[in-house]
Amino acid sequence: MEKQAQTRIRLVLVPCPYQGHINPMLQLATILHSRGFSISIVHTQFHAPSSENHPDFEFISLPDSLSDDLISSGNVSAILVAVNANFHEPLTDCLVQMMQSEKERGKVACIIYDELMWGSEAVANSLGLSSIMLRTNTVSAQLGRNLVLQLMRDGLVPLQDSLLQEPVPDHYPLRYKDLPVSHFKPAQNFEEIVTKISDVRSSSAVIWNTMFCLEDSLLEQVRQRCSVPNFAVGPMHKFAPCLSSSLLAEDFSCMSWLDKKADSSVLYVSLGSIACISENELSEMAWGLLNSKVPFLWVVRPGLVAACSKWEAPLPRGFKEAVGDMGCIVEWAPQKEVLAHKAVGGFWSHCGWNSVVESISAGVPFICRPSFGDQRVTARYVTHVWKVGLHLEDELKGDEVVRVVRRLMTEQEGTEIRKTALELRKAVENSTIKGGSSFNDLENLFDMIRSF
Repeated sequence: MEKQAQTRIRLVLVPCPYQGHINPMLQLATILHSRGFSISIVHTQFHAPSSENHPDFEFISLPDSLSDDLISSGNVSAILVAVNANFHEPLTDCLVQMMQSEKERGKVACIIYDELMWGSEAVANSLGLSSIMLRTNTVSAQLGRNLVLQLMRDGLVPLQDSLLQEPVPDHYPLRYKDLPVSHFKPAQNFEEIVTKISDVRSSSAVIWNTMFCLEDSLLEQVRQRCSVPNFAVGPMHKFAPCLSSSLLAEDFSCMSWLDKKADSSVLYVSLGSIACISENELSEMAWGLLNSKVPFLWVVRPGLVAACSKWEAPLPRGFKEAVGDMGCIVEWAPQKEVLAHKAVGGFWSHCGWNSVVESISAGVPFICRPSFGDQRVTARYVTHVWKVGLHLEDELKGDEVVRVVRRLMTEQEGTEIRKTALELRKAVENSTIKGGSSFNDLENLFDMIRSF
């Protein structure tokens, strides 16, 4: 999309302070900037995004008043509730200052906020500003959250063991065990979060980082029920230049290792930026990958194993020596570049939505090992609706790792899944070209913003 003349219309974007939410918000900011809008990123001090790769944006850090104990607890639900409560006054003061200096800074047209920063909508409404909600997950995951909320109100959460394997009526392919039930305490926090993000309130529109070719019927349901426009503009990273917004340092040395491997021969393994596993699970993964005899690039980030901050410590004794050049182990990888590399033929993923979007866009199939929340919903759609992956469920054992890795990477079943993944990549590509569904929704979004 060609860059148009600067309009001096300023957009204020408020990201949620987690990697999987920062990435799509900065991608959206890059797309909007390419169309002439001035961009201000207003963010928390906690997990503050880097401004290094975005010199044209204004970054404004506001106090979030999170205690060290709350941050170290890792209780995402409690952190989000606290952030929204604490951020109201600083965000209000910031926006008032921006509105008072519009002659120098440009008119503030609207606030675009991550759905998990729901307090931003109330601030915008109190100041007479338009707001737009960004949903960084899937429509299927959002509908799953709404169902969990209803189950909670009916007193059915926690779910009974006898129900877990049963299919959820009218929600194929989900089983009750796949629903995004939160295990963070207290349960009231999760209920508050889902209640807040389910209601667009005074917002003028909703933006989704998804595609019509993936969720056509679900998007139609949402559009029929919702009183404001819903724009499906994914995959946003395909509309924006490939600039890193990673909170962790990316190790590009793995790219030269990939250059030496045969096409579609390498399994990329990454469980995202938040999920934790036990030391025993890490050991079963390690020996399973080794015994599969399939080359692998494995991200073992600091904190992947609970209570371990050093990535080398928990790896089994003698593992790295036994692997040799068959494997490459890094703390963090440049994921979009890795998935685009011709040597990568599969992705063992936690099924966070950013990772799934990037892999589908690259035509790379999955081994799904979801950790929590929306990831379980997404994994079922990957394996049972879009049919571009295998699900590695239940207790993690080395023998099962070997079996599933070989199924995807060396057997005929994997060849067929890879063919489906390439077909889906083509459908996604078609959505981003002129006349495609995502392209058209972006154009409509631009027109709406200019009308404010």
